[in-house]
Amino acid sequence: MMYERMIIKLACALLGAAVVTGCTAGPAAPSYPASHQGGTRHARTGHARTGHAARTAAPTSPRPVTRAAARQCPRTIFSHVVAPPGTSPADLVPGTTAYGNGKLLVAGLSVHGVIVAGAGFIHPDGSISWKFPWWRLARGHLTVTGRRLDAPAPPMSSRVPNGYGDIGFQATGVTFPSEGCWQITGRTARTSLTFVILVVTEAHRALARGG
Repeated sequence: MMYERMIIKLACALLGAAVVTGCTAGPAAPSYPASHQGGTRHARTGHARTGHAARTAAPTSPRPVTRAAARQCPRTIFSHVVAPPGTSPADLVPGTTAYGNGKLLVAGLSVHGVIVAGAGFIHPDGSISWKFPWWRLARGHLTVTGRRLDAPAPPMSSRVPNGYGDIGFQATGVTFPSEGCWQITGRTARTSLTFVILVVTEAHRALARGG
């Protein structure tokens, strides 16, 4: 009986420690897989012991955009200006245009396929926010995704707020984790539209020259 009580107390103590660890703000201890070479298993606990300590790779910052990558970025460049439904080219910000396929249209694109972000669009971590107005000419809810083409980077994140119905104008905001050559795709259930832009900060405006 005494032995059973000791086992119960030990189990409760371990459970309490697990709950406290899971509820604190500190990071959980990393879990490493057992090695298949030289690994032994403890006879009583069944926990694996490996011959070599496992290592985890430290996170790295996205690679800065280079002049060569900026030149090779397959930007979507426009030879003439198109206006969204219900507007005229005179209503657009100079140097911008709209782009569409008859079912989906996005506006606010630089005719040279470049975004030059000023200080007000840059976050402390170096990510860049931007806004794109879309028009759904066929019914459907919009999603927006993006990926960097010239170097590894986390995917672009997007915000597609509710309240715009399932047709017509749709406001969106995106956040680029870094500068670079970015491919962006808008999708509804019936169509998709893709374009490529070079995203740089004001400090690196020179990279966008020649567009």
